[in-house]
Order: sequence, then C-alpha cells, then structure tokens
Amino acid sequence: MDLQTIKQRFGIIGVSSLLDRAINIASQVASTDLSVLITGESGVGKEVFPKIIHQLSNRKHGHYIAVNCGAIPEGTIDSELFGHEKGAFTGASDSRKGYFEVADGGTIFLDEVAELPVSTQVRLLRVLETGEFIKVGSSNVRKTNVRVIAATNVDIPKAIANGKFRQDLFYRLNSVPIYVPSLRDRKEDIHLLFRKFAIDFSEKYRMPVIRLDEASQQLLARYRWEGNIRQLKNVTEQISTIETERIVTAETLAKYLPQSYTRELPVLYTKKEDEHLSERDLLYKVLFDMRKDITDLKKNMAEIMQNSSNFAITQEENKHQIKKIDQNFEILMNSSMPEEISDEDANYEEEMPEQVFESSTHYRSEILEESLSIQKKEEDLIRRALNKHHGKRKNAAHDLGISERTLYRKIKEFDIK
Repeated sequence: MDLQTIKQRFGIIGVSSLLDRAINIASQVASTDLSVLITGESGVGKEVFPKIIHQLSNRKHGHYIAVNCGAIPEGTIDSELFGHEKGAFTGASDSRKGYFEVADGGTIFLDEVAELPVSTQVRLLRVLETGEFIKVGSSNVRKTNVRVIAATNVDIPKAIANGKFRQDLFYRLNSVPIYVPSLRDRKEDIHLLFRKFAIDFSEKYRMPVIRLDEASQQLLARYRWEGNIRQLKNVTEQISTIETERIVTAETLAKYLPQSYTRELPVLYTKKEDEHLSERDLLYKVLFDMRKDITDLKKNMAEIMQNSSNFAITQEENKHQIKKIDQNFEILMNSSMPEEISDEDANYEEEMPEQVFESSTHYRSEILEESLSIQKKEEDLIRRALNKHHGKRKNAAHDLGISERTLYRKIKEFDIK
C-alpha cells in the first residue's frame, strides 16, 4: 500500500518528510511480528501508528486492544493485563481473562508503557521473550501469541537511569523504534491541519468555515504548540464556536494562545546539577562563581581602559583597584577552602593582560563593590530556598543539598525568621 493511500485510509494529514518516514517504517514492519516502540511528545498522534501496523499485518483479523497503562491503578494493573483467578484478592468473585489472553493471535497496544510498575515490567518482559504469563492468584503457566506495540512520551534512557524502567525491557520493546515528530518540527503541516479541523467543526456545528489571514498564518507557524495536534484542534474548535467573524486575524488568534509560547524563542536550558550537592560542594560552587564574576569585571575594566580617552584616573590607580580585588578574594579563598583543593581549581580565572596597564589611556570608572562574605552568600541562599518552598524546611534543605539538621542550625545561626 502506497504512502498516500495509507494517509487517506487512516485520516493522516501532512506532507512533512519526518511524518512520511514514520509512516513508511510502520508499513514496512507491519508484516513482521517484531515489537515496536513509538516515541514522541504528548498529542502528536502516536495512537494512529499501532492501528496502521495492525491493519496492514497478518493479524488484522485478530483482536486489537489498546491499553492506557497510566490510567489503570497500580494495584489492579496485573489483573487487567494478565487476568486473575477467583478469590485471588478481595473482590475477585469470578475468574477473569486479561488483555494478553483476550488478544491472543492479535495485537495489544500499551500506551504510556513507562507508567507500568517495575513488578509488572518483569511480567511483561516474560511475555515478550517466551509468550508465557501467569494469572494473578494462579500457578499455571499460560501461553499467548500477541504482538506488542508500546508508546511513551517519557525519556526512557533517563527513566532507566532513575530506576523507573527496566533496561532489558526497553531493548526488547525497542526492536523497531518509530519517532513521531512534534508539530513544531512539521511547520508545513500546521495550516493544513487547522483547515481540516475548521471544516470538521463547521460541519459539526453547522456554521461557516473559519479562515486565517496571512498574518495569522504566520503566527500559527511561529507558535511552539507544546500540546501539538491535540492543542491545535482545541484552539480551532474554540475559535470556530466563539468568534463571529469567519476571517481570523493575528490579534484574534493571539487571544487563544498562551502568551508564554506565542513566539518560538530560544529557551534557556537549566540542568538541575545542584540538586544533591553537599554543603562543602555548595561552598566551592559559590566561591568559583564569585571568582568568575571577578574575572569578568577585570576584562570589562580592561576594555574600558583600551577604548576610552576621557577618563581622569591614572593607570596606577586602576591597577591598584584590580589588585585590591584579587587580594580580597585570595584572603577569602585561603580562609574558607580546605588545603586539599587542587591547583587546577585554584587557577580558575585568566590573568589580566599586562599590556593593558602600559597604555597611555586615562579613564574614570566606578568600582561596584560586591559583598564577598561567604556567610552573607550562604544566608542569602538559605533565605531564597525558604522563600521558594514557602517556608517548608524539608524541601528547602533538599534543594540546597544539605541535611535538615544543618539547615535548622544555619537558620538559628543567621536568626532567619
């Protein structure tokens, strides 16, 4: 079956090359019995691909069961998947078949598979490797011939590192990986999807179709669409039912888009590397951050000395100011840091070029005095952590990377109310 036929049959809208690749992989792997792991952000339409694989496979006449693993309580997930015997637990008045037994000869789709408890992951791994499972409350081994397709929006390698997902299960599920691109990675499809949804809602609510002007089309393409296709569909429905004007302007569209994501701007990435720092490591970090600030200040002063000719302070005075900063920091380092700190750490900053001071340029500048007190920095960090967690000391201590006992002592020492 060719690509366009598959799109028409399963209602897929888009011309993106990334989307086409995902569809091609799904169609090619359909004739095999390999396990498939579908990844992608929430709302990108991952649930369509298991249907493609099942309908194009030799199992198309068998059962197709989709299971949302995140929606089933942990206490009943084993019973739902593998079944249970009568009296296996309180309330088990009858024997019950699980999804793997019902779907024998067909396909089972495990959506949000990363939400499965680790104990259930062990059972799932056995089914994938041997086709065997045991009902809850039973000792009899049963066989099933089920193709497993799984999907998740979780970063699986990170979940493995955190002990929340089994590595062997990941490799077993990931026989064939399919990545479904996000909407912002297929910008050429955004307007096509909007028009499709607009026509659908026009027929549903019996009203004229809404259309976007040129400016609103550009805004639609620039928007990040964190909720992907699901969010785009919701926005289209809201505009279709609320707005009386059928031509949508950029101003009208902007009212339905959260302001924090209206434009696709670079996002600062913050790695939570300070989460579990010890008190000693936290002190080192503060000191090295201060040293970097001093280095930046010296470079800025050097540039001023080289580029300005309208200042009145002599070269020697500026040289004296910079040396004074260095001396203050060295005193702080010597009094605060242990002797075993390496020379590599101690030589953090770059040296000030000597030729800078040989210039005949005279300048006038203000030195911004910054408190270099370790105690002040420590007190400030503690206050900020307490404010961030609304006075909850346990959370603040965890954020600072110190024990609660140490935090209590510091609060008392600094007389923090």
